[in-house]
Amino acid sequence: MNQLLISVIIPTYHRNDSLAECLDLLAPGVQTFPADRYEVIVTDDGYKTTAEEMIRERYSWVKWVGGSSKGPASNRNNGAKYAQGEWLAFTDDDCLPNQNWLSAYAEAITGEYLALEGAIHPLGDYNQDLSECPINLTGGCFWSANIAVKRSLFEEIGGFDTNYPLALGEDIDIKERLSAFTKIFFVPNARVDHPVRLISFKQAITRIPKQAAANAYHMNKYKTAYGRENALGITFSHAKFTIGLIVNHLLKGKFKHALIEFVTLLIGVPLLFNHLSRIDSMNISNSNASISM
Repeated sequence: MNQLLISVIIPTYHRNDSLAECLDLLAPGVQTFPADRYEVIVTDDGYKTTAEEMIRERYSWVKWVGGSSKGPASNRNNGAKYAQGEWLAFTDDDCLPNQNWLSAYAEAITGEYLALEGAIHPLGDYNQDLSECPINLTGGCFWSANIAVKRSLFEEIGGFDTNYPLALGEDIDIKERLSAFTKIFFVPNARVDHPVRLISFKQAITRIPKQAAANAYHMNKYKTAYGRENALGITFSHAKFTIGLIVNHLLKGKFKHALIEFVTLLIGVPLLFNHLSRIDSMNISNSNASISM
């Protein structure tokens, strides 16, 4: 009988130092979960450098595999292809898992739930301007920095949607698709700490066009659920949301963040409309082609 219960999947991309800290906390004897009941797979999208040599020299118990170089969603799916466990546990290369992380997930695996989410605590001051960190203290988020899914169900739904080009919306999407098959249970003791990161103003501005493309894909995919059936309606709704973010950041004294959202309103929202209009045109063309056949 296969005793391997959990396969830990860690996507990485040019962050060997933080990856090493994560792996140190997943080492046999550090985790309270028995070492023969879990495996760790690092799927590496690096192209300038990779973690292969570091893992070979320092972490012989970790399986390193080359990534697909098609974004984080595809990279997670790539790691899952090599998994042997009954369950897949996903975390990120900059997360710091609690020593009871895997034990807490294992205790929650009872057969009633086929998808689990753990707690994500911020490590640092999240109230700083231009700070970023996924936080999940009470559940309901399903951020991919700390989730677990039964492997058979993950494979049945096709894993993460690889059409998402960025780490933006792909975990919301898989949550929606999983929810059609199972309730998702929050496991607060399955905790990871996630460092609060400060981004530069330049970084935030230069990624707006890619964010617009990712948002367009997600909003088009869920346009019926959002109650917005056309490009103009979706764009107007997103513009209102962006204005709300500007006001919220201003009230909190996050003036740089507010300025970024203002630039998003001026540049990102029109780009979103262009992407959505292009998608609508393609859908109409495909529909007309089908009718003429």
